[in-house]
Amino acid sequence: MVPQNRKQLVILLQPLAVNLQEVVVRGYETRRPLLQTAGSIGLLEKRDLERFSETTLVPALNTIPGVRMEERATGSYRLSIRGSSLRAPFGVRNVKVYLNEVPLVEANSTLPLNLLDAATIGSVEVIKGPAGNTYGAGTGGTVLLETVRPAPGETSVSAGGLVGSFGLRRAFVSAAVGSEKSNFLVRYDRQELDGYREHSALDRKTLLVSGQLNPSEKQTFSFHGYYSDLYYELPGALTRAQFEQNPRAARQLNKDQQASIDLSALNLGLVHTYRFNDAWSNTTSVFGVFSFFDNPFPTDYERNTNQAFGGRSRTTYRTALAGLPTRFTLGVEGYRSFMNSRHYNNKAGQTDTLRFDDEIVQKQGFVFGQAEVDLPANFILTLGASLNSVQYQLTRVYDAAMASSVPTQRRNLDPQFSPRVGLVKVITPQLSAHASVSAGFSPPTDAEIRPSTGSFNTSLQPEKGLNYEAGIRGNALNRRLTYDVVGFWFKLKETIVVRTNAQDQDEFLNAGATRQQGMEAALGYAVVQAPTQTLRQVRLWSTYAFSHFRFQEYQSDENDYSGNRLTGTPRHVLTLGLDANTKPGFYLHATANYTSDIPLNDANTVYASEYYLFGGRLGFRRTFLGSWELDVYTGVDNATDRDYSLGNDLNGFGGRYFQAAPGRSYYGGVQLKKSF
Repeated sequence: MVPQNRKQLVILLQPLAVNLQEVVVRGYETRRPLLQTAGSIGLLEKRDLERFSETTLVPALNTIPGVRMEERATGSYRLSIRGSSLRAPFGVRNVKVYLNEVPLVEANSTLPLNLLDAATIGSVEVIKGPAGNTYGAGTGGTVLLETVRPAPGETSVSAGGLVGSFGLRRAFVSAAVGSEKSNFLVRYDRQELDGYREHSALDRKTLLVSGQLNPSEKQTFSFHGYYSDLYYELPGALTRAQFEQNPRAARQLNKDQQASIDLSALNLGLVHTYRFNDAWSNTTSVFGVFSFFDNPFPTDYERNTNQAFGGRSRTTYRTALAGLPTRFTLGVEGYRSFMNSRHYNNKAGQTDTLRFDDEIVQKQGFVFGQAEVDLPANFILTLGASLNSVQYQLTRVYDAAMASSVPTQRRNLDPQFSPRVGLVKVITPQLSAHASVSAGFSPPTDAEIRPSTGSFNTSLQPEKGLNYEAGIRGNALNRRLTYDVVGFWFKLKETIVVRTNAQDQDEFLNAGATRQQGMEAALGYAVVQAPTQTLRQVRLWSTYAFSHFRFQEYQSDENDYSGNRLTGTPRHVLTLGLDANTKPGFYLHATANYTSDIPLNDANTVYASEYYLFGGRLGFRRTFLGSWELDVYTGVDNATDRDYSLGNDLNGFGGRYFQAAPGRSYYGGVQLKKSF
């Protein structure tokens, strides 16, 4: 969350080095400067997202050490935080995501990141590791997204377009109306792509309506409505031989069965904040999600109707205990979801005979509490915990393989307790050290309890994790140099893994335990820092993640995979970047990435090769005639035309592991904004 003082926001976006004392983060509900926060947090502001094209969040999120966002097919994303995608053949699992203070969920417990247009996102905050003390289920981490917002008092209209390789076309139009006490934004985006591979076209339309009202100094209302209409084709995974012969090919069965996803959804959120006095405040949010899902697949045809609603409320009390500034936070969050899921036989992309018809009700909720104490000698102690409840109700209304309906099955997981302790030592105004211990859990999702095999896997247990980490962060050389280094040790029990059977269906099982040790670092240096000169800024930056992740106890049938590397996680990821801005308005962003080899199956007998990626964006941004702003740019991705797979199918049956990423691609665009 950006600071309430908007002048601080300008300091963060314009200048040439980042002051960690001024960067306020929302993580763990502390809302403190990053320098005073215990935990590993990655932050992307709008300027960071604009290093790349507006077509996807993938390259921007992959600059955060320890975060890996993959694109299995055009529009099909998988998000991993410190190896959390082990259990996700598609979508986002084991990670909690919030959009404008409300949970971003689907009724099947997966997270629909593909519904979001990258250009509508204004900031991203990634909390790495368990954060169950304030955010409930999820051992991988938590992602806090904020949509774009107009500046206070801004009234403007803007429009733009972009074209690129492989039939890329996108356009947007936006209007904002603002005053000192309110703002309102409407934005429409459309993106189309023919696709790099056969059978990989995409068409996404999004409409964002958001606003904020400040009727008094004590209270604030904010709301958003986010409608998405998404269609994309699924080319399917290739064997190594097919991938090396023609990475642009699609699997023939996917083409024959017209494998694709057609998804429309509406996400609604309302947030109210009230400050009773200097000591007491409350923030309460409510949300609703409604979606329709149509998915012809090689093995069947799934049609879903989903709805979910819920809320979150937290109350904060500031006081002093024994003369020490203290803040208490007490809150509750919960939601209920319902999904009607029908599975048919797939006949060349058309529904055939109904196989089964399911109704799934899921309820999740938790209460949480936290205390923050400013101790002597510039120590800050945080103690927090949550108590979580998860319930499932599965009803098979019809099953073609049975003479009658299946009795309703219910499952209530044991209440899960998730504590966290964090300690920060502010050594100087430019340097701090932090350490934390946290525990978390991650329940199986509907897609795992009721996988594509059509069975009910009610024996699947929730994952449980324990995380230790410590690090330092700060700045030096008059804020020209910034750094953030953290080391962690994470143990996960009842690890959920995925396999694909001979019928191309996903199966899930608990696989003992994993041990994940690693180090993450971010470094930046302002080579040139001269706001009044022609060359205003030249900044070099780098991020690095080392991941020593292994199965600790993993017995599958007669195979013992204990000691093997964790499937789907590279050991080394290094990203280098250069940002340059000039007084006339020209700018340059260049990025290079190295990713080491990746084990693709639990046996560690198949690996994806290491790869290097290079890309850049060159543009001209200028304000003219006092109220017009122009941004013209061009860019390239995968400049060396490297063949690589960005979203591998882990433990794929028949050797089908590889989902080829696009080769060298170019794009160019223009944006024009008129302020009133």
